[in-house]
Amino acid sequence: MLLLISSYLIFQRRAPKGDDGETKKRRLFIISVLLLWAATDWPLGLLGASYLASAHMLQFLIYTMAVAPLFWLGIPEWMARRIAGRLRLYRLMGRIAQPVVGGVLFNFILIATHSPWAVDNFRTNQFGSFLMDFVWLIGGLLVWAPIVSPITEHRMTSYPGRMAYLFLALGVVPAVPAGFLTFAGFPLYAIYELAPRVHGLSATTDQQLAGLVMKLGGIPVVWGTIVALMYQWSEATRAESAASRAKNTALSAPEGFDQSNTEADQ
Repeated sequence: MLLLISSYLIFQRRAPKGDDGETKKRRLFIISVLLLWAATDWPLGLLGASYLASAHMLQFLIYTMAVAPLFWLGIPEWMARRIAGRLRLYRLMGRIAQPVVGGVLFNFILIATHSPWAVDNFRTNQFGSFLMDFVWLIGGLLVWAPIVSPITEHRMTSYPGRMAYLFLALGVVPAVPAGFLTFAGFPLYAIYELAPRVHGLSATTDQQLAGLVMKLGGIPVVWGTIVALMYQWSEATRAESAASRAKNTALSAPEGFDQSNTEADQ
């Protein structure tokens, strides 16, 4: 975590002069790293890896709904362009920022990493748990790239398209595996079923809580973002209407309207 923050601060010293918003973006990036730390380290990291399915799901939610969007929002455009240019990742970033690609890959990662086979095999060792956390973070970055990518041309331009994308990719599809977890009458994950109980919470109840976290935990983020997009859309439409009215008024004004039309009698 210190390496991420220190590298960011060193790179930010090369910011072009007159670039506004650097302080705000730096604050957002540091918050994203701190949230990443909180979701990875003790106690949440240990509980999610070995004891509670609900803690496991809370980790996933923090990675994808908080860390990933704040990470993108904390990177200035000039920094993203320089890194993409040096590493030759510009075209790749443009392709993965397409809504179909980002939405499909994210939901594939979601379903694959929450299957009983994946959880029971990867959560049994530290490397597997680290790999699962890393894949979750990548999935979160993929799904949020079409909305808040630091490179302007990689973002979706249509406000209705953004809202529909968020609703489908982060609202509709994740509700399917969440329903299985919530309404299953028996534990699906052996690693959490056989783990020592925490505060007397049974494996079935813990799994139902995990399903509720997946289903309801992202609602404030998704719908909050949709409301913000609706507000931006209304403001943009209002500004365009005002500009159009001003242009029509200027075109309809007669020539020499602002000049005196009094002339000497002849």
